[in-house]
Amino acid sequence: MIETLVALLAATVVMVPIARRLGVGSIVGYLVAGLAIGPDGLRLVTGVAQIQNLSELGVIMLLFLIGLEIRPHRLWILRKTILGLGFGQMLPSAIMLAALAHWAGLGWQAASVLGLGLALSSTAIVLPMLSERNLLSAASGRDAFAVLLFQDMAFIPLVAIVPLFASGHVAAHLPTHLPRHVPWFAVGRALIAVIAILAGGIYLVERVFRLIGGTRTPEVFTAMTLLIVLGTAALAHWAGLSASLGAFMAGALLSDSEFRHAIQADIEPFEGLLLGFFFISVGMSVDFSLLVAHPLTILAAVVATLAVKIAVGFVVSFLKRRSALTALRFAVALPEGSEFSFVLFAAAIAAGALTKTQAGLATLTVALTMLVVPLLFAAVERWAIPPLSQRREASAAIAPDQPTPVLICGFGRVGQIIGRILSVRQIPFTALDQNAGHVSFVRRFGARAFFGDPTRITVLRAAGADTAKLLIIALDDPDAALKLAELARRHLPHLTILARARNRRHAQLLMDLGVTLIVRETLLSSLKLGEMALAALNIDEAGAAETIARFAARDEALLTETLNYAGDEPRVIATLQQSVAELQELFEADRKTTT
Repeated sequence: MIETLVALLAATVVMVPIARRLGVGSIVGYLVAGLAIGPDGLRLVTGVAQIQNLSELGVIMLLFLIGLEIRPHRLWILRKTILGLGFGQMLPSAIMLAALAHWAGLGWQAASVLGLGLALSSTAIVLPMLSERNLLSAASGRDAFAVLLFQDMAFIPLVAIVPLFASGHVAAHLPTHLPRHVPWFAVGRALIAVIAILAGGIYLVERVFRLIGGTRTPEVFTAMTLLIVLGTAALAHWAGLSASLGAFMAGALLSDSEFRHAIQADIEPFEGLLLGFFFISVGMSVDFSLLVAHPLTILAAVVATLAVKIAVGFVVSFLKRRSALTALRFAVALPEGSEFSFVLFAAAIAAGALTKTQAGLATLTVALTMLVVPLLFAAVERWAIPPLSQRREASAAIAPDQPTPVLICGFGRVGQIIGRILSVRQIPFTALDQNAGHVSFVRRFGARAFFGDPTRITVLRAAGADTAKLLIIALDDPDAALKLAELARRHLPHLTILARARNRRHAQLLMDLGVTLIVRETLLSSLKLGEMALAALNIDEAGAAETIARFAARDEALLTETLNYAGDEPRVIATLQQSVAELQELFEADRKTTT
């Protein structure tokens, strides 16, 4: 097993960076890696079954993350788009592909399964492909996401109805006398599992996360997250349901939690690697003998799948009154097969709805479409889109379900005031804080705050940092603030950064990192108190204001002047003393002039 893992990791490290550098996406890299180390390649791994159990965890975690994105209010807002585009794209594609398969000589049962499987599109390919080109917030990206969301939700019932296609008569799979043949024990066990998952997600999980979050022990938080994903999957499997369904339900129940971003950040590394292993296993399972034996059949299947789904996608998008540019992007993003197609075909083999040869041809077809579509999309973006884009699409207004333009890190006394000011001007923001009880409290008042460590790049990206415009560092921990500033400068250079500094030295360290918009947390309040003190000592209002203004200007200048030798304390003290003396001389000269 160790040798197998070494081969998987080595293939991943070599092939995925090459694929990404070529602009074809990580999925293509994983598929090629599987081809390279599989039985038809270097034969470093000859048994696909060795990694199937491991790779299935990737699908489970993908379903959990999809559930995490499916917030009830978001579904309600997008209900018309999801149902309209989802049905409009998937159903005609499935019917047309099934008709072509039946015309090619397959029975209607096998043709129907193939049509449904080939009609699905890959979430793991489409979303990164759109994200790399900043298209997720565009109309084409939102429409594609709606279709993928519909397909992800439709996958579970699709797997459930596959056994109905195992014979020529659907009725043969239904009991003759329903009340007598209903497996009450199995139904009851499934019902208990569903109730347990729902009750745990609603009443228990968030309380446990809040307790664990308070301990600030990252490894315990991660362990709890994995326990929820795998535990719900195991519970669903025990009840005779799909393990993926259990994980999906758990994610959906946590989708409105303040811990959502932290959970997502913990799961994504595992999901990414394990899902990569899943695609490697797909590449390994590709039977090249079928390609050699049936080259024309495979070529026709790939061309038919791409042509049907591109045509249907373009028409559906155009009927939604999208522009030709948007319709083309939408159509070309979705014609590949899905990672769930492989799962569906495997279930069809187990149920007897497909033969191994038929499933092998379908699997090879899906794998080839996954290889072709990223290349096709890149070609369209390079050569077809520019002529169509005489003018750029207007930026869509930020909706509540989309990334916000402002990310506030630290939602204590300072962060909350900033959030309230933004709310007055109806500017949406997302806040991150590591105090679980604090986040829970402010969320009761409608604040968009989440639990998470903002010094982790995965948490920042889960909170929408890639599409945000402004990062406000309001953390009370100077070390954490410096770490966050350095992280943002390195990985998120597009962000404008506003930072809260504890003191002069902290401000100078932030300046060393390239942060220029800095406010020392006690400076403004101290200046105001100083002005009030002068007024209480009978200094006239204009004189007090001028004193404060000159002091503030000189202090800001000194902050920059002493930057190069900020660590030399005696020299800094001498400079400050000299500055005070200079100010005193200026005020003395002004006093003599006025008298």
